[in-house]
Amino acid sequence: MELFLTVLSGIGWILVYEECIRIGIKQKTYAMPLFALGLNFSWEFLYSVVDIVYEAHGPLVGMNLVQEIVNIFWCCLDVVILYTYLKNGKKEWPGIIGAKYFIPWTLLVLVCSFALQIVFIVEFGFTMASQYSAFLQNVVMSILFIQLFVKRNGDFGQSLLLAVAKWIGTLAPTIFMGVINYNPVVLVCGIFCTVFDVIYIVLLFNERKKKRLTVR
Repeated sequence: MELFLTVLSGIGWILVYEECIRIGIKQKTYAMPLFALGLNFSWEFLYSVVDIVYEAHGPLVGMNLVQEIVNIFWCCLDVVILYTYLKNGKKEWPGIIGAKYFIPWTLLVLVCSFALQIVFIVEFGFTMASQYSAFLQNVVMSILFIQLFVKRNGDFGQSLLLAVAKWIGTLAPTIFMGVINYNPVVLVCGIFCTVFDVIYIVLLFNERKKKRLTVR
């Protein structure tokens, strides 16, 4: 069951990242909100690349080898998503602030994201930090995707596949870590992720339905 849920989560999030890259390139925009991207990238970098470089014990502590491989793959995809944001994000940057602050703000968000991940590890230890930070940022991410829909007043730069894949990709580890292994923090965060993800799916579905009716 653990292996199945790990693979299911990995496939779900790979689809999310693939959609973010595809949409970003095709529509010349970015499909993942900056803070969500920063938290994801920092998590996956710290729990894959850094651990492999500095630890001699092999697979990640508290994670199976499959999860380690998935983390590395996610991290590589995050780099491409970050590229789409840096290339296209300035188009939606508030003019009142000034374009010269786009890069400094992006760097600040990345530094903040890495700092938060590191203090989680210091405070809770490697294994629990990886779970707590992952699910807390998933709640934030679910809210940010809804905010992106509202900000753009529609589904530009988003897709129903991305929304469904995100929901499944988070639901799988929620079942394993929150229900089977019973971690109340993971369980509560996972429940709210599902609530917000389903809201996001409904918003995108209704938007697609409205566009079809308009075409007719």
